[in-house]
Amino acid sequence: MQDGPLQHLIKTLSGLPGLGNRSARRIALHMLAHKNQTMLPLADLLKRTAEEIRTCSVCGNLDMHDPCAICQDVKRSESQICVVAQISDLWAIERTSAYKGRYHVLGGLLSALDGIGPDQLNLSSLIRRATNPDVSEIILALSATVDGQSTAHMIADHINRPGLEVTHLAHGVPVGGELDYLDDGTITTALRSRKASA
Repeated sequence: MQDGPLQHLIKTLSGLPGLGNRSARRIALHMLAHKNQTMLPLADLLKRTAEEIRTCSVCGNLDMHDPCAICQDVKRSESQICVVAQISDLWAIERTSAYKGRYHVLGGLLSALDGIGPDQLNLSSLIRRATNPDVSEIILALSATVDGQSTAHMIADHINRPGLEVTHLAHGVPVGGELDYLDDGTITTALRSRKASA
């Protein structure tokens, strides 16, 4: 197939997370077969989204407004800041409706392999926010991976001040999980994080 708009579209689509070349081809062909119902409305929606969605200057969330709706919500507690690696993590926590504080999106995790150091993350504004005396707890909701834990340790080292509690999400056996199906690391963490029965 000659190099042209279709090949560029397939190449661009295949660069998206979770899409390979074969999936990208199927999507491109489907859109072309349904130009008026799929492709043109999608192109318009992509343009509108690019123009209207902003990154919140306070927490790093995506919204039509800056500051975002979460940062502007006066019902949310200003005493807690939940630190997440990505916006998708923020959305996952919001789905539970269990947390009513503020957020801070790092934009990734420390990773020597990927060349991501502290300067590539949204850290300076977190350190600044942590100096606010109204903030009493920083919740590090980062993955239980080497990169996640090294990022958590680095943050904890930079934001320690009297009266500020730094907490981590509990790790261990998931609700409905059977021990026989869990990996050794999860079981070990669950044993070490055990607490008294209610």
